[in-house]
Amino acid sequence: MSANQSKVILITGASSGIGEATAQVLARAGHKVMLAARRTDRLDAIVQRIRQEGGNASAYRLDVVSRDNFKAVVAAIQAEHGALDVLVNNAGIMPLAPMAALHAEEWDQMIDVNIKGVLNGIEAVLAGMEQRGGHIINIASIAAHNVFPTAAVYCATKFAVRAISTGLRLETTKVRVTTVSPGVVESELANTTTDQATKAWLEEFRKVALKPEAIANAIAYAIAQPADVNVDELIVQPIQGR
Repeated sequence: MSANQSKVILITGASSGIGEATAQVLARAGHKVMLAARRTDRLDAIVQRIRQEGGNASAYRLDVVSRDNFKAVVAAIQAEHGALDVLVNNAGIMPLAPMAALHAEEWDQMIDVNIKGVLNGIEAVLAGMEQRGGHIINIASIAAHNVFPTAAVYCATKFAVRAISTGLRLETTKVRVTTVSPGVVESELANTTTDQATKAWLEEFRKVALKPEAIANAIAYAIAQPADVNVDELIVQPIQGR
């Protein structure tokens, strides 16, 4: 497959933030972008904007926690387009709180979305990609490299995403596997934090943040490399104090 060839790309968590920006950047690059998330009203509006700009986009309702839903979406894309070339596992949540707060339900939610959601995506696409080639891009975080107070479980999920990506990369000769680890990015991700003291800390921590387009451009860079080149990992952070 030529690096410049138009690819069919599925992006999870595409209703806002990094996912939305990635869909727009990749559509402008000539790719066919499949936007997936639970908020279909948001997806439909983004798809309409992309099409108005001359891009090729479609929307799919997807709850990444559901293995059956993920498989059904991938099957629908393959039936319409013949194949799926790239999966961007972007969906994630970040409800932070100190461990002592015992927000066990939030721990479960992060494990389900941030880890199992990635695994469900890999399960849905891997067999097909092993036959004809493909590219799996998993969105981790600087939290896959460092542990922060109030973020122990979130960091654990992102360490897991990085480990899963590395393990898969070592096992396959057919599929490119890239981990993208963003620093602080303007997004809705922090809105899931309910602990009030942590919310105040987050507001201070997130005062210097990247636009989501910065991460979208990194993803586009990894996709654009020749078929025999694998970008293992990209860490993208804001310049502090700018």
